[in-house]
Amino acid sequence: MADTQISTTNRYDIAAPRWGDKMRTLGYYDGYLGFLSAPTRLEGRNQRVIDVGSGTGAFAEAWVAIHGPPRELTLLEPSAAMLERGKAALNRRGVEPRMVQALLGQTTDTDPCDVVLAAHVLEHCDDPLTALAQMRDMLVPGGQLRLVVSKPHWCNAIIWLQWRHRTFQRAEILALVQDAGFEVEQVYAFPSGPPSRTSQGIVARRSR
Repeated sequence: MADTQISTTNRYDIAAPRWGDKMRTLGYYDGYLGFLSAPTRLEGRNQRVIDVGSGTGAFAEAWVAIHGPPRELTLLEPSAAMLERGKAALNRRGVEPRMVQALLGQTTDTDPCDVVLAAHVLEHCDDPLTALAQMRDMLVPGGQLRLVVSKPHWCNAIIWLQWRHRTFQRAEILALVQDAGFEVEQVYAFPSGPPSRTSQGIVARRSR
């Protein structure tokens, strides 16, 4: 693991106790609810779902709120403190998640899944194209990626001071997703609040 990745994980450990409440206060959980309400052809209860870089589980929790408990839900996250809070949040919704403490690309302890959720994790990957290819390989053929990434805005310039994350122009992220072996189905614009200024959503299918 690179020193920068270790440092980021340590900072997430420290931030974990306040992270979930902060996400809700800033409107990200509500934003995820809107994004995940976009149509999907698969029945939520019959799916295997993995939340990559799950943090405190807000994205996975929103998925459960919209689609119901899936057949299997995995949280993939390097921070043990974040994982524990994600587990507690999903337990309150009657879901017992499978927890994998690891970085994307550093574990094979996952089965092929129907849906990959990834909110604000690609920004922290050294090679976004490789990271997207790793997410593709987690999916069954035709499986779906629900991706949220940061976009250029002065709000993200402030966030960068703490997290040193990258942002993606729309054309750039769409090209990366397609180059990684996905077919883009929808680009989602968050309608309000901080998510509308910092984030963009993409729904894509594994095409190869």
